[in-house]
Amino acid sequence: MTSRLGDGVHAELTALLAPVDAELARRYPGDAGGRQPVHTVYVPADRVTTDLVPAWSAAALAALRDNPPYPFAADLAERVVGKLTDEPIEDLRIDFEDGYGARDDAEEDAAAASAARAVRGGVRPPFLGLRVKSLAGPTRRRAVRTLEVFLDAFGPPPPAPVVTLPKVSHPAQVEAMALLCARLEDAYGLPAGSLRFEAQVETPAAVLGADGTATVARLIGAAGGRCVGLHYGTYDYSAALGVAAAQQSLAHPAADHAKAVMQVAAAGTGVRLSDGSSNVLPVGPPSRVRAAWELHAGLVRRSLERGFYQGWDLHPAQLPTRYGATYAFFRDGLAAAVDRLTGGAGTAEEPATVAALTGFLRRGLDCGALDPDAVPDGL
Repeated sequence: MTSRLGDGVHAELTALLAPVDAELARRYPGDAGGRQPVHTVYVPADRVTTDLVPAWSAAALAALRDNPPYPFAADLAERVVGKLTDEPIEDLRIDFEDGYGARDDAEEDAAAASAARAVRGGVRPPFLGLRVKSLAGPTRRRAVRTLEVFLDAFGPPPPAPVVTLPKVSHPAQVEAMALLCARLEDAYGLPAGSLRFEAQVETPAAVLGADGTATVARLIGAAGGRCVGLHYGTYDYSAALGVAAAQQSLAHPAADHAKAVMQVAAAGTGVRLSDGSSNVLPVGPPSRVRAAWELHAGLVRRSLERGFYQGWDLHPAQLPTRYGATYAFFRDGLAAAVDRLTGGAGTAEEPATVAALTGFLRRGLDCGALDPDAVPDGL
């Protein structure tokens, strides 16, 4: 066929759309690739010692031993116990905020230095970071000071720890965090762009701004490429909306709304999502432990089914259900995913669905739920 359109049409289209092409490529680069941890463990800074990881391993295994039967299917027992033994914590967040509380400056300085030395001395899970206090006026100087003390004692990365920024309410706070990261890199001789951070979505203003816009989308844009995650804060967010304490939960409709907005805002940007925590801890008599395990396992499964592949854990006894529920989710979906990828299911898959299926299997491999010989080659 001979085109009736001249080359000038293509030039017109390019002139019109080239800026849009560039903006879409910048804003939506896609997933950065690599492993995403299935959880983040929050530990108050003054409790971070060189034996933290083995201590959590021992406590998680003791909870299983002392409260039979296991809170997961029997065929998962060896796999989960092995994970709790070899890699109980995937992502550690050294907490200087709500889990740590308000201390005098000398005490927080000492905790920051001690935690940094503990990390250098052997507390090295696959992923690591610290949560500082908010950049809001009353705690801004303390947040900056804690980062400086930690970096001083931590010594030269790599890898640089990720910073969790809590109580974000305005894009300018994220912009300020990006500026602070750049200044810290200059001051401590770190590679440009090496300091990254997560923004915690735990205030209503972080979801919906006063002007009616979705603030969380603006937070990502304000980060200058340094924001690697959005973490939902269950209890601060629910309380700010007036949800009664007994109803505050990852499964509350208000939580689902906030997380749906987060999910849409982050899609395609490379910014990863994390659900929040359950404060119902598996402690006390066996009946209470088992009830907490049942609740936690259900919440973990619910998050996974909704596309949130990471959550918070606050206690060693939550690790058995974190891994049990996560492993069950991936293993339950293994056969169907392989059938669909290899044509055995008799379905015609869209390229986007193929990407989702391969992503599902890669996540299962990364966390230890699946074995390499169980999935097609080339993933």
